[in-house]
Amino acid sequence: MKKFFETLSNIWKIDELRGRIVITLGLLLVYRFGAQIVLPGIDTTQLAELSSNTDSGILGILNAFTGGAFANASVFALGIMPYISASIVVQLMGIAIPYLQKLQKEGESGRKTINQITRWLTIGICIVQAPAYLYSLGALGVPDSAFVLGKGLNFIIPSVIILVTGTVFAMWLGEKITDKGIGNGISLLIMIGIIATLPQSFVQEFVSRTSNNNGGLMVMLFEIIIWFVVILASILLVMATRQIPVQYARRTASGGYEKNIMGSRQYIPLKLNASGVMPIIFAQAIMFAPGLLGKTFNNTAVGQWMEVQFADMFGLAYNLLFAFLIIVFTYFYTAITVPTNKMADDLKRSGGFIPGIRPGKETGDFLDKIMSLITLPGSIFLALLAVLPALVVKIMDVQPGWALFYGGTSLLIMVGVAIDTVQQVNSYLLNRHYDGLMKTGKNRKVA
Repeated sequence: MKKFFETLSNIWKIDELRGRIVITLGLLLVYRFGAQIVLPGIDTTQLAELSSNTDSGILGILNAFTGGAFANASVFALGIMPYISASIVVQLMGIAIPYLQKLQKEGESGRKTINQITRWLTIGICIVQAPAYLYSLGALGVPDSAFVLGKGLNFIIPSVIILVTGTVFAMWLGEKITDKGIGNGISLLIMIGIIATLPQSFVQEFVSRTSNNNGGLMVMLFEIIIWFVVILASILLVMATRQIPVQYARRTASGGYEKNIMGSRQYIPLKLNASGVMPIIFAQAIMFAPGLLGKTFNNTAVGQWMEVQFADMFGLAYNLLFAFLIIVFTYFYTAITVPTNKMADDLKRSGGFIPGIRPGKETGDFLDKIMSLITLPGSIFLALLAVLPALVVKIMDVQPGWALFYGGTSLLIMVGVAIDTVQQVNSYLLNRHYDGLMKTGKNRKVA
């Protein structure tokens, strides 16, 4: 504990790091303040039903990502998710559109152009989502009397402009945190939104356990212990890598290369879960489809079964399909984001080779085979974490809001962003010859 406080003191001694942390905290505070500002023309005293209808299920996940802004009918109700959606679309289009492929190879200038395309696409997505959100408020429990100005164009048009502006402003905050603060700004905005709903979910679970003889403090303590174990498992999933040994040729005085045992030996770290939380996000988006199909064909027995089964995100059928889609999308997203052939070509150009493997195509095939082998346990582990909230709800009778923090996108985002931020702080400390926040900066190896 003493060493931890010494490390915090060392962080405060570094002027640049202190300034970045202060800027980051200030911008995050602005974002949280904006999440409490309700859209003009809506009576805040009549939003209780909206809040209760968005505290669990898929809407609960959306509300968590916006830090409660979705349930508050806030100016940040759409959150940063339209930007995430636009980023995913641009990334996927980069596989098929030659223009985007060319931009990806142009370095910094190409990256700036891609970012600009992503911003414009974000605005387009917001223009579609904003009216849909406003018209869905009635179905989510907001009475007509709550709309002070009515639901006409004099309310819809200004509200759409405000919601779009709110997302653009949140996007700007995220980019400023990345440039001037510490950590990835967009990821931090999502994480701080998720953490904002944690205290309320914990209190609800605590009240539920300590009242009506529903287990009491011992059961609550048991749940917290399991939660910490799940967090540790999530850290292992995020940090675990398979290290592929690489031998580099030694440069001689004459300018040539000597490929012998004296060459420098390094490693290529292949992550167990190279796709991050993207497979869960893709699968979650598709999980809307079975329920909609069930509603469309609810005059048939199959349609009625689908409507009932896939309306419950903690049900068996929902989670079996959810886990299967996560495994499939993990392979898909890993295949498009880990360019093994490019890695092999770069390795060959730099004079490196994997011992026992010929440079070029054979190296690419070898890396692709290793990625396929380690992706299987990684995808299964990811699927288990994603369906864990449903398991704790059914087995341990945990409140749905608190169960969402036992796995899935929320927990993985929190763990991944926290690790990334700590590693950035660590780099500042180690550069100034201070002890870091972690004992080692190395990734955990897997066999």
